[in-house]
Amino acid sequence: MERHATLSFVIYFICLPLCNAEVYKWTDNNGRVHFGDRPVDSKSLETVDIKINSYQSVTIEPLTETQSDNEDIKIDKKVIMYSTSWCSYCKKARRYFKAQNIPYREFDIENNAQAKKRFKSLGGSGVPLILVGKHKVSGFNEKSFKQVYDKK
Repeated sequence: MERHATLSFVIYFICLPLCNAEVYKWTDNNGRVHFGDRPVDSKSLETVDIKINSYQSVTIEPLTETQSDNEDIKIDKKVIMYSTSWCSYCKKARRYFKAQNIPYREFDIENNAQAKKRFKSLGGSGVPLILVGKHKVSGFNEKSFKQVYDKK
């Protein structure tokens, strides 16, 4: 058992620098832009701050009157999710909807221009954006979703 704990400890410290890696951007002499995980000796080097556009916490808001005019969301209790394929919170929501037999309609905002336009008109700035009746849920966790979905 001690050997397993020691091995886990060693692996943790080997992988730690990978988790904290930075991304660097630089322009070469030909004007080409490059990205990498190691700094290059260059005056044009800058650190890139990468932002993943998904929610870490959940907010629930009523839809405004203009947002409620969307034909897709006029039916009470209908669930609509604006998502991306890579979003882990979107994946959790899909699994939850399937496990609970909750019918929903999903729109991938990266592959559907019309969906992206509706997403923006709803004030979307991160995924998932879930509509339940007259409520907008930004982000996903079971407790928050259930709170909105179970309202009559």
